[in-house]
Amino acid sequence: MMNAAAEPRTSWRQVADLPCPKGLPLVGNLLQLSPARLHLILERWAEELGAPFRFQVGNIPITVWTDTELIQSIMRERPHRYRRYQPIEAVLEEMGCNGLFSAEGPAWEPQRRLVMQALSIPNVRAFYPTLVEITERLRQRWLRAAQRGETVEMTEDLKRFTVDVTSALAFGEDPRTLEKEHGVIQEHLELILPTVMARINALFPYWRYVKLPRDRKVDHALAEVHRYVREMMQRARDRMRDEPSETPRNLLEAMLAMRDEPGSVLTDDQIAANVLTLLLAGEDTTADSIAWTLPYLAEDPALQTQLHEDARRIFNAGGEHNERGVCPDYATLKELDLFEAIATEATRLRPVASVHSFEPLEDVRVGDVELPAGTRMFFLARPAMLDAKNFVDPQRYDPYRWIRKGEQGAHDVRAYLQFGAGPRVCPGRHLASVEMRLVLSMLMANFSMELATDPANIQEVQAFTMVPSTMPVKLTLR
Repeated sequence: MMNAAAEPRTSWRQVADLPCPKGLPLVGNLLQLSPARLHLILERWAEELGAPFRFQVGNIPITVWTDTELIQSIMRERPHRYRRYQPIEAVLEEMGCNGLFSAEGPAWEPQRRLVMQALSIPNVRAFYPTLVEITERLRQRWLRAAQRGETVEMTEDLKRFTVDVTSALAFGEDPRTLEKEHGVIQEHLELILPTVMARINALFPYWRYVKLPRDRKVDHALAEVHRYVREMMQRARDRMRDEPSETPRNLLEAMLAMRDEPGSVLTDDQIAANVLTLLLAGEDTTADSIAWTLPYLAEDPALQTQLHEDARRIFNAGGEHNERGVCPDYATLKELDLFEAIATEATRLRPVASVHSFEPLEDVRVGDVELPAGTRMFFLARPAMLDAKNFVDPQRYDPYRWIRKGEQGAHDVRAYLQFGAGPRVCPGRHLASVEMRLVLSMLMANFSMELATDPANIQEVQAFTMVPSTMPVKLTLR
């Protein structure tokens, strides 16, 4: 699929041969693009033109693909034959955020080993009591809101939860943002990814020469976040000096220890970039995956009732009444498959990772198209997940399809790529699974819920990941 075949060269298409939406001289399709709606625009063009197609940003062609086999093949050949879309690394490097997610070449592998170890199943299992404590804080926050009849902006609360979890697990510090209303790090973090999205799609890096008000606001946010990260690194160094341990107690200590080894090529800047990468990834992707589940639950009270009964039965299976309504131990998580399935199915229909971007490091042939090294490639996640070849009745929200593995009405798991695939599959996928099971089972065990807005008001926004524009919910204590 990826290499030259025996057929005549004349049967191979060039990038210029791919269909392209009509644009304008000099700027191409740039004025038709909106970063916040990019995935929707590309999905519409894919329906109109078929895939692959190309669009133009100035004189730069960007190819767009939807074939699951192709993206699986490319993900398996990273990082040696393909890399992530180069503008991502350039923009993140400029912002001091070029960590594991965007690092390429020799810098990637040592960082990968550290992060994989920190987020491994044994480490998450050992961390479980802290996860329960943080989930209980979220339950208490929602309990107060339900008692007061307040509307909860769920995306904001979920981001507080995921930042508390990520910080406690990876950095040895729990910022307890769930107990605060203002002055939390998320107020600065939330500005970064939308800015990354806008800048990687810009025709010209104007912000290097002219600062608009939004750029000055982002510069201030970045300064505050970097100050926060450097202070966290210093506190970790102080703990390592004052309370020495034979082995690192968390990812941050492991990175600092590696930094201090003789001959180490790891720098403080790379450590800071990885801390920031994990804060951004931990805050956004899991929180938004859970948030996208809520509209589907809100419109199905019967499913909510069943999930409530399942959660309470599972929590109390040991004979003791679990007053807190949080999954009591790590072993019990295996009984909560359905609670992960409701989130997985929601993100099939509303993919948080809606666009995957790559470029080849050498000349390649993808399908019947010749791509020179450096050709920009976007893969759209949703078309394959809405294809009847991969999912029976694909437009229907059916979480049970993820339980009925191998049965009629199930799915082709290769078409679901929210965590990527191949050597650079998301290292936090197990932690994300645990967080989804914990939060959604806690929510259903304790509350019924309804949206506090018309579902039509909840828009899909491409802010590097695909996020809901709002998710206001009314909670009622069961």
